[in-house]
Amino acid sequence: MEPTTDDSAETRHAGPWPFVTIRYFHRDGRALVWRSRDHRKGLFRHRRALENVPAPFWQTALYNWLTGLIFVLGSALFMAGSAMALYPAMVAHLPSWATNVTFFAGSIPFTTAAYMQLFQAANAEAARAEGRDSPALFGWEPMNAGWLSAATQFIGTIFFNFNTFDAIHTPSDWVMQDIVIWGPGMAGSVLFLVSGYLAYIEVGHAHLSLPRRDVSWWIGAINLLGCIAFMIASTIAYTPEGKEAAWIMTVSNANLWFGALCFFIGAALSMREARHAAS
Repeated sequence: MEPTTDDSAETRHAGPWPFVTIRYFHRDGRALVWRSRDHRKGLFRHRRALENVPAPFWQTALYNWLTGLIFVLGSALFMAGSAMALYPAMVAHLPSWATNVTFFAGSIPFTTAAYMQLFQAANAEAARAEGRDSPALFGWEPMNAGWLSAATQFIGTIFFNFNTFDAIHTPSDWVMQDIVIWGPGMAGSVLFLVSGYLAYIEVGHAHLSLPRRDVSWWIGAINLLGCIAFMIASTIAYTPEGKEAAWIMTVSNANLWFGALCFFIGAALSMREARHAAS
C-alpha cells in the first residue's frame, strides 16, 4: 500500500505485527505521518500528505458522520432492548415479542453502518490508485488491520441479524434455541471481539497501548470494551436443558446494555471525529 506521491520518501514504519499502521515520510523538507485509520477515512492528518487530491464520497465528513449516526441508532435500539429485558414490568403492556423486535430493529443499522465501513476500507486511497474503474464492494486486504476489522465486524453483524430475528419467535426446544439463537449470537460476538481488537491496535499502533489525547484511540478502546461486554453476554446466555438460575439472564442483559452503551459512545465520538474529513 503506497499512499504517497513520487517525491515522498518513507523513513520508517511501525505497527503491531504483522500489520503496518503508521508510516513516516519526508516530502519537500517536511516530516509527514501516515496513519492507517486516517488514510481510509480521509481524515485531515493524512490529507496533508496528499494535497490537491479530491476525496471520494466515502472519505468525506458527511459519509463518516452518517456512518457514526447509523451506529448510534443501532446502539440505542440495543440499549432499549436490553433495558426492556432487564425491567419487563416497564413494558408489560406491550406484546411479548416487542423486546426481541427491538433487538432485531437495532441489528439492521449495525449491519448497514458496518457495511459502510467495509466499503470505505475496501476503497481507501491506495486501492483507487491501483486503477480500478469502479469501487470495490468488499475488497480483499487481509494484511490491512483496518480492512480486516471492518470485514469481521460486518460478518458479525450478519450473525446478529439471524440471532435477533430467530429470537422473535423463540423455539420451545432448548437445543433449537442454542442452534438458532445462541449459536449465531456467539459467532457474532467472537467476530466483534476480533474486529474490536484489530481496530484498537490500528489506532494504538501496538498490541497494547496507553490512553492518549487522540479521539481515534478512545473510539477504538471504548468499542473494544463494548465487544468484551457483548462476548460475556453471549457466552452466559447459553440455554441449558432444564431450568437455569435467574441471575444468568440478568447478568447477560446487563452486559448487553453496557456493551451497547460503549458502542453508542464510540459512534458518537466518531461523528465528532468526522469533522476532520474532507467536506
